[in-house]
Amino acid sequence: MARRWTPRRFIVLRRIRVVSCALLVVLAMILTFGVTARKSVALSVNGQTRMVTTYAYSVDGLLREQGIKVKTHDLVDSTSGGQLRNHAAVTVRSAYQTTIVIQGQRVPFWTTATSMDQLLGFFEENRRQAMKVTVDVGNIYNQLTGGLVINQAGPVTVIADGKTSVAPDGKLPAASILDSKGIVLGKEDRISVEHDQGATVLRVQRVTHGNTQKTIPIPFATRTVVDTSLAPGQTQVRQAGVAGQRLQTIQVTYVDGQAESEQVVKEETVAMPVDQVVAVGPDKPKEEQNSGQQSKEDTGKDSQQTQKTPSPSPSPSQDSQSATTPAPTPTQTKPPQTTQPSTPSPPKPENKPAPSPAPSPSPGGLWHASRELAQAYAGGAAAQRGWTGSQFNDLVTLWNKESSWLWYAQNPSSPAYGIPQANPGFKMAQFGANWRDDAAVQIDWGLYYIAQRYGSPSAAMSYWNVHHNY
Repeated sequence: MARRWTPRRFIVLRRIRVVSCALLVVLAMILTFGVTARKSVALSVNGQTRMVTTYAYSVDGLLREQGIKVKTHDLVDSTSGGQLRNHAAVTVRSAYQTTIVIQGQRVPFWTTATSMDQLLGFFEENRRQAMKVTVDVGNIYNQLTGGLVINQAGPVTVIADGKTSVAPDGKLPAASILDSKGIVLGKEDRISVEHDQGATVLRVQRVTHGNTQKTIPIPFATRTVVDTSLAPGQTQVRQAGVAGQRLQTIQVTYVDGQAESEQVVKEETVAMPVDQVVAVGPDKPKEEQNSGQQSKEDTGKDSQQTQKTPSPSPSPSQDSQSATTPAPTPTQTKPPQTTQPSTPSPPKPENKPAPSPAPSPSPGGLWHASRELAQAYAGGAAAQRGWTGSQFNDLVTLWNKESSWLWYAQNPSSPAYGIPQANPGFKMAQFGANWRDDAAVQIDWGLYYIAQRYGSPSAAMSYWNVHHNY
């Protein structure tokens, strides 16, 4: 007997078909997601490249997945931007700190350069007429002895102890080049690299110290005493003053035989000053001065009364008025009796040695830098990120509009501050505690901000042209 077709059976079969279709769609989506989410990425860390497979959506996710810690000044670049795509290339370059010298000002500089020649090239890339830049490598022992070459392209000129020679193989670290020349470094000797008329120069400066002594006079004090045996206003030197002496021992730092700085290392008083004593006569008592003045006034009144003409006899009405109203009796006012206070002797100053002048602060960095100095620094820092030519020109224009490259620029209507106009200014503290005064800190933060938000100065400039902020 055939089964009868009922509406209930029809509904059940329809539901089964719908559920099956839905499961097929979900399965297809999962397979598609798995295929598209799985990415093959070329990951390069400090020159070592490897292929990795990842499901991460972003570059940050990839680095966390691979256990790569990125520090503040490290540079991260991706061919696909912040969002990770298949076959993208991600490059991580770890930064180290060196010291550059611009116009005699020593500035800490974070760099990823693989050679001193490359680092100097960063500062020449954007500014052909740039200020001369020297790189001090003496404070980077690991970079001095290995890993960081001086000139990958050719020879290096070595200047030390007044002699000049040429090392033909510049693809060596500084220590190897100096060893080949028989140059032994002292503990405080300075090693720097610079470009001079197209040549790469490795310079050694010898640092020595010497002591010298200086005598500083200590001024004497003056004491005044009252001597009643002297006439009023008369003075007499009873004891001549003699200046004391303070002996300072000064340590002088010499660089290649030239005195560079001085520091007081010891100070002692070798002769105490002798006070000068001056005796003065007592002042004239004020009673005598006042009485003499009163007598002069009385004499003047008497002479005026004798010169007056006697008046005629009064009329009856005047007599009656004078009889009823007695004439006032003049009273003589005597000056108050005052005692002459004794003149106190001025306190004798204590013979304390004068304090040494406080050392001037040396905060380092681009402390209150001029526009030219700030742009010279920014040129090297931007070239290190690959921002040269029109990119750097747009950066100059952008910050001209924002702050005129003034380290102290303050927005009157917001807490934006500094060359990049960080809003609020304390955001820049992650790059240095001296963000209020150090243009290098401000520039480093500004370049980082542009890289994270826009990718390049030209993209930031395009946004500014539309919105008048960035």
